[in-house]
Amino acid sequence: MKFAIHISTKNRKDDLLLTLATVYPLLENPAVECVVFDDGSEDGTAEAVKIKFPEVHLLQNKTSKGYIYCRNVMLNETQADVAVSLDDDAHFLSDNPLEIIGEYFKENPKCGLIAFRIYWSKTAPESTKSSQVPEVVKSFVGCGHAWRMDAWRDIPSYPEWFEFYGEENFASLQLFKNSWEIQYMPQVLVWHRVDLKQRKNVTKDFALRYRRGLRAGWFNIFLFYPPGKALRFFLYSVWRQMKTKILRGQLQVVFPVLGALWDLLRLSPNILKNRTAFTPKEFANYTKLKEPKIYWKPEN
Repeated sequence: MKFAIHISTKNRKDDLLLTLATVYPLLENPAVECVVFDDGSEDGTAEAVKIKFPEVHLLQNKTSKGYIYCRNVMLNETQADVAVSLDDDAHFLSDNPLEIIGEYFKENPKCGLIAFRIYWSKTAPESTKSSQVPEVVKSFVGCGHAWRMDAWRDIPSYPEWFEFYGEENFASLQLFKNSWEIQYMPQVLVWHRVDLKQRKNVTKDFALRYRRGLRAGWFNIFLFYPPGKALRFFLYSVWRQMKTKILRGQLQVVFPVLGALWDLLRLSPNILKNRTAFTPKEFANYTKLKEPKIYWKPEN
């Protein structure tokens, strides 16, 4: 079984180099390759990778084309049987992760994608033990997962017109439509080295992120949900924005919500062109799946 480890990056050289230092020993196995796609970095990322990690296959955009573009190129060009996707600020804490992933795919032929257990923090966990067990879930987190490439080739590529946010859910819905499962596998633990509290603060890119995140959810609703359900879920989402945010004085979301509504209208031709609606039975079965396991906390 051949493995490819895919990492897309932009202007986060130090984070990337730390991640590569943890990944590099895995490349001693000739059946494993690592691909880094530098999306127009201006901090010397490409040069540093070439010098410090010469066995890494480096792809590079001179100007940024977006991380969805980068992920599509890596996935569509690989000859591997399994593609492991990591963020540039995430790395394995489990021993022998690729062996565990390979065995799991062999033992679970319906599994098209493995979602890893992910720990979000700037500091390492005091314990990595977990009592969780594998289970089928609705979706996965971009910073740590593994594709069975037969499943990836069975669905459309990530929609680049999403720009960022929502592409994992798009792929998850496509996998479900094509009778593949997403399985959460806690045996593989990934440390995502981020400060969640800092992420939740209102920063200069808050409005853009809020707008893109909100509209991505609406895109997927209208791409996949049966007509009546789609309209109902969309209206409920708008009502929730009003009730829980705007009417409670969180006026910083007003323009992002209006922008997301405009994006939904502006990009409606893309939605109509790519719509793959669930049947009522498919939708009912989909709603029975468990929610994705996004955050893991060390157990007492």
